[in-house]
Amino acid sequence: MLLNNFVPEAAASPCATRNPWAWIPTLYFAEGLPNAIVTTISIVLYKALGVSNSRISLYTGLFYLPWVLKPLWSPVVDILKTRRLWIWRMQCVLGLAFAGIAVALPSANFILLSIPLFWIIAFSSATHDIAADGFYILALPEDEQSFFVGVRSTIYRFANLFVKGPFIFIAAEIKEHTGSETHAWALAFAGMAALFGCLGAYHGFILPLPAKDKSGESGSLSRFFREFFETFATFFQKPKIAILLLFLVLYRFGEAQLLPMAQSFLLDAPAAGGLNLSEKEFSLIYGTIGSIALMAGGILGGILVSRHGLRAWIWPMVLVMHLPDAVFIYLSYARPENLALIGGSVALEQFGYGFGFTAYMLYMIYIARGEHSTAHYAICTGFMALGLMLPGMWSGELQKFLGYQHFFIWVLLATIPGFIVTALIPLDAQFGRKPTNQSNLSR
Repeated sequence: MLLNNFVPEAAASPCATRNPWAWIPTLYFAEGLPNAIVTTISIVLYKALGVSNSRISLYTGLFYLPWVLKPLWSPVVDILKTRRLWIWRMQCVLGLAFAGIAVALPSANFILLSIPLFWIIAFSSATHDIAADGFYILALPEDEQSFFVGVRSTIYRFANLFVKGPFIFIAAEIKEHTGSETHAWALAFAGMAALFGCLGAYHGFILPLPAKDKSGESGSLSRFFREFFETFATFFQKPKIAILLLFLVLYRFGEAQLLPMAQSFLLDAPAAGGLNLSEKEFSLIYGTIGSIALMAGGILGGILVSRHGLRAWIWPMVLVMHLPDAVFIYLSYARPENLALIGGSVALEQFGYGFGFTAYMLYMIYIARGEHSTAHYAICTGFMALGLMLPGMWSGELQKFLGYQHFFIWVLLATIPGFIVTALIPLDAQFGRKPTNQSNLSR
């Protein structure tokens, strides 16, 4: 009630519509930031504070759970209040959670305090995703939705780039000036809290008030539960559903284990088998160069699929995604000190991941086609998060047992299930290909 009184929705914006450029870039920047904080910064932060790889992979793996379970509460966002209000509330909660981490960092019990705070960030971020994506559909006509979908994706990835690059770099700069790891990260998270305070205030006034964005009717609860269970039932009745689920969970089986340990490997000391990069070097190589390569791979993948269809490119995408994981085998044995060589190796692996991940994202759309497509896509994203969470949770303990060199060999072997499930999935020849007449019109 306090939130409603503080920023009444009716007074937030007098306009039912707004120029989309005024709110879409900032909305999807706000959507991308907390996801990158949870999936990347938590690893870097715990590593800097001396937490073991096995505990890091367990903790950060569990942080994926809200995105796994997101489909279960997504209908609640549709019924209780408006998407606009959910967006504003979640941005306020995220700002408070980031402030909580900043306050808790100097504490001797920071690890125990940080876990529930990161959970709050993950849960709020997943809820924000639901509200923002739903609001996007309600606030824009279909022709503008198509136009701005590329803007959404680019801004979301830019937010990831910002977190992995400048955010870590700023924390490292503060550390150099203060000499304190905890003080540096506390100031960095305080800055993130202030940023979300500004984003929340801005969106509280700038977001439009589309007529379609309204709360569910009070008498719709029974209908909601009926449709809710019907939605799940129709998803699991899809042809070859077992194969589809195996694809969603196993396509990135190797990459899911590589993701947390690759970051730890780059930061770990030579005595532990790592490359001993400083946080500044990490932000440059993994955060900036790696993120740009990831975006380039995704953009190229989308262009090629639009020209020839997913079926024509799915096997090249599987190969280009998985085989570059071998660069970490080389890095773990050679342990080069040349930053250009390390950066090129990381860029190659990240480019391949971005290129191959295009196939995965498009196939989720393929699975979700038909009635309840929005809800079915949300279910697919839940299985996508599950495919990252479970392998990621045990990767630290496995790396501890095998050592980095043998662990990266195992990661390459763990890509084999991705090839197998790809060979089993159904796929229409023309799916993903832009129609010829549409292609001509766009020139």
